[in-house]
Amino acid sequence: MGLWLASFLLASPAAAQRSLRFDTPAGWTQVDTSSPIRIAEFGLPRTIGEVEDAELVVYYFGGDGGAVGANLERWINQIRQEDGQPSSDVATTTRFEVSNLTVTVLDVPGIYAAQVQPGSGMRYYKRGYRLKAAVVETPGGPYFFKLIGPGRTVESWESDFATLLESVTFE
Repeated sequence: MGLWLASFLLASPAAAQRSLRFDTPAGWTQVDTSSPIRIAEFGLPRTIGEVEDAELVVYYFGGDGGAVGANLERWINQIRQEDGQPSSDVATTTRFEVSNLTVTVLDVPGIYAAQVQPGSGMRYYKRGYRLKAAVVETPGGPYFFKLIGPGRTVESWESDFATLLESVTFE
């Protein structure tokens, strides 16, 4: 399986010489971004029996984007549980260091119930989904990785997502 390097320059002129880099797993399809805050988007092919592919979006808000905890809470609130218990009760977080960067990873299964568009009031309602997300804290500000899709599909790409995060550098 071949890996390729993705590099994204920072918007800040003072940091223009530095960029976030990571190895993108083979089998992931890069798609055009649909917003300036989305620096990369990938399609992750579905597993047999699933009706949709998963997607990974990498966000960068120009050095802002809020505290790590606030983003984790927002993501947790995009997932509901069948039995009505809080998703925070089933969510797990891990933290590690790679290339002198702190990476915080969230994993939460359930019903994907995020807003279709911010402020729209319309929500997805997708059972059996899984959200894996990460915040990579860099000197240029945090980068946000959000992987969402059918549970078995996300599970099948879990080790590739971990490998991607372990390859992150900020040079």
